Parts: sequence; structure tokens; C-alpha cells
Amino acid sequence: MTIAARHSWFMTQRHLRGLLRQPWYVAITLVQPVIWLLLFGALFKSVVEIPGFTSDSYIDFLTPGIVVMTALFSSGWNGMGMLNDLDRGVVDRFLVSPAQRLSLVTGPITQLAIVIVIQSLIIVALGLAAGASFPGGVPGVLVLIACAVLLGAALGGLSNGLALLARKEETLIAAVNFIVLPLTFLSSTFMQESLVPGWIQDVARVNPVNWAVQAGREALGASVDWGYVLARMGGLLAVAVVCGWFAVRAFRTYQRSV
Repeated sequence: MTIAARHSWFMTQRHLRGLLRQPWYVAITLVQPVIWLLLFGALFKSVVEIPGFTSDSYIDFLTPGIVVMTALFSSGWNGMGMLNDLDRGVVDRFLVSPAQRLSLVTGPITQLAIVIVIQSLIIVALGLAAGASFPGGVPGVLVLIACAVLLGAALGGLSNGLALLARKEETLIAAVNFIVLPLTFLSSTFMQESLVPGWIQDVARVNPVNWAVQAGREALGASVDWGYVLARMGGLLAVAVVCGWFAVRAFRTYQRSV
């Protein structure tokens, strides 16, 4: 294992220990998605009767969207940990230590990925309990979780980068809300893409959230078009790399300012 990878794992463990001290964090972040899954699943179950809606069960359709949405919301707030470390001088102390600088960015994002996996498994289990069926089985669920992790890594990198540049909690909260809510509703999370207004369809085609939802739904289907799935996962990976690069550049900008 390289020094950078080892230090990244040490930083991940540091953030995981913090999570273990407040285990209710994972549960709290699941409250809203669970409400949306169970409430929307019951409230809009008749949506499947709309001509052109291709799914026979709205809970089948909704569950992958809620998994992706949960990853999106969790990752959006990942930069708050970086802000806390900045305010308490933790980052500055690490800068005068032998710690690899890259690990200060990759550590919290790796911890985020672990949280997303846990949350995704819980939501899939709740979906199954609510009556959802996934013909794609375990491989499909794993692909859905991978899509959620890639999206989470992308937005987590963006969130940490914004935290390092803004250094203000209010600014980060405003920026995250400005990004997360439009990305969620300008996708096929709650409604089939072909049934939404044309301008939303145009936005959805370049929306990473929509890529993750579509790839997850396709992987959970009975007959999977793996070319379709892999193309969207490749797009998510590219976005994650770009956002990771942004976070690293933002960290270097902060480092030059101290």
C-alpha cells in the first residue's frame, strides 16, 4: 500500500470513529428519504396507470430514485466536516505533520462512501418490505449502490472544495441547497422521464443524478442493457474525477493562504 493510500485510510478511520460516536447520524439522514419512499410510494401509486408509464409498480420505480437521492443529500453536507476541522484548526495542524495532503480530501470522501453503502442497503431493504421486486437481483442492487457511491463521491468532492474556498457555514448551506434540490427534481427520480415537460427532459439528459437513477433502474430490471448502464456509470466516474480534482485544487488554494 502506498503512503498516500495508507494515510487516506487513516483519515477515513478518523472520520469513521467520529461517526461511531454519533451513530444516530446515519439514522437521522435516513428519516426524510424513508418518509418519501413510504409516503410517496403510497400517495402516488396510481401514477403507474398513466398511459406511457412503463413500470407496473411505483415502489419498484421509486426505490432506486430514493437510494440515489439519499446519497445526494448525504454527500452535499460532507463539506461541513471540513468546515469544522478548519474552524478548530485541525487542518492547520495536519499541514505541519507528515500527513499526505491528498488524504485530507480523500479521507472524508471515503467515509462518505461507506455511509452511502449502509444507507443504500437499508433503503433497498425497506423497498423490498414495502412490496418492491427487483428482477436484477443482487448484481442489480450492487450496481445501484455503485452508482450512488460515484454520485456521492462527486458531490462530496464538490462540497469539500466549496467548504475550503468559502470557509463559511452559511455559504456552504446555500450552495448545497442550490445544487441538490434542482438536481433532484430535474431528473427521473419521481417521474418517468418521457412524461415530464420537454425542457426538463433536456436538462435530465446531462444531469448526473438522472444518470445514476437510470443506470440503477436498468440494472434492477429483468433484461439489462449493460451498455446503457456502463455508459452512465462512466459519465458518473468522469464527474467524480472532475469534482475530486476541484477539491484538490481548492485545498491547494487554502494551503497557500495560510
